[in-house]
Amino acid sequence: MEWWIPLVILLSGLLAALALGIPVVFAFWIVITAGFFVYMGGFSGIPALITSLRSSIAVFTITPVPFFIIMGDVLFRSGIASRMLNIMDLWLVRLPGRLSLVTVGMGTLFAALSGSSLGTTAMLTRMLEPDMRARGYHYSMIIGPIMASGMLAVIIPPSVLTVILGGLSGISVGRLLIAGVIPGLLFAAFFALYVIGICTYKPSLAPPVDRVIPPLGQKLRQTGLSLLPALFIIFLVLGTIFTGVCTPTEAAAVGAFGTFVLAVIYRKLDWQLVKGCTMSAARTTSLTLIIATGSIAFSQLLSFTGATQGIMQVAVTLPLAPIVIVIVTLVVLLILGCFIDQISMLMIGVPIFVPIATTLGFDPVWYGILFLLAITLGFITPPFGMLFFVVKGIMPGDITMGMIYRSAVPYIWLSLIAMVLVIVFPALATWLPGLMG
Repeated sequence: MEWWIPLVILLSGLLAALALGIPVVFAFWIVITAGFFVYMGGFSGIPALITSLRSSIAVFTITPVPFFIIMGDVLFRSGIASRMLNIMDLWLVRLPGRLSLVTVGMGTLFAALSGSSLGTTAMLTRMLEPDMRARGYHYSMIIGPIMASGMLAVIIPPSVLTVILGGLSGISVGRLLIAGVIPGLLFAAFFALYVIGICTYKPSLAPPVDRVIPPLGQKLRQTGLSLLPALFIIFLVLGTIFTGVCTPTEAAAVGAFGTFVLAVIYRKLDWQLVKGCTMSAARTTSLTLIIATGSIAFSQLLSFTGATQGIMQVAVTLPLAPIVIVIVTLVVLLILGCFIDQISMLMIGVPIFVPIATTLGFDPVWYGILFLLAITLGFITPPFGMLFFVVKGIMPGDITMGMIYRSAVPYIWLSLIAMVLVIVFPALATWLPGLMG
């Protein structure tokens, strides 16, 4: 049998299941189970599937996920995030589009503490939208920065999707996490510069507001009390991974413990906080394990049928430059991001695209970051970007989906420009991992 026949059958079955409205995880498992039964010897293929399940969830590389979720939840539920926001507001008060800049800065900082785009976006919307609207900010300067900042949590470590990608693809999770630092900051810098530029050109988009600025000594004292401890948590996680002192799992555990210590110091630790954080981490970790088992089983099925080898052979023999083939895979991911969620893109894309990139001789860390950047854009690309619906669900009813779509457009272009820079200058993604201990 030609290798492309089972590939077409499996993908067609998956698309058919999704078209029927079956949730993506269950759709994958229906196709995978049927595939193991048909292509691996009927009922004798089921034990192979069970073996695949057992081996895929016994992966040490995905264990940082619950700790990263706990970190973000403790900071949000304890009110530490609100303290951080107020301090950032004090330092940016004289800049055009102050609250939009606070949104970008807070999104960047919280991305380095939570790893959850949906959670960061929801937090920023609840905390900043009422004040920005009351001060006369144009809807585009409220919605756009919130969504753009929220998606940074996929790129800037610690990122849950980065951990999942590393675990599924076999790319070093530690190096992949560190590789996201410079591209993530590049995205944030582009967003901040755009806000300053557009608000300088059109001040009416973000009317300036007079505010009493405390003395420098008072600002420094408040910064030391409310912001530096959170920055120390970031150092605990990223610094220990970068120096090789801790594995990503160990660093995540240290970071989670550190956030509980902060909650104790600020006298915010109680049973409700512990219960809420634990349940959130349990739900996300369960979903992660289901994703991992499904993606790895799907990858094994493609390999057994010869589809993986066939795809790589075609990629190698195409009369195109290898970099063009890589760009094509990224374009496919960008198109998929308009219609399906990031988890689906991981489950479909990792078994197919990552082997192509490595076969062509590209640095897997560099391609892994580009893969993440491509699926990150799916959060804010119409019509089904997930952050659109998070914002719509929290914002007042007079905010339409059309307004939300229009607000995202400048940040989509800025993200594409930053992504091109990472393609042209691979060192933006590979330099820091190359310095790791």
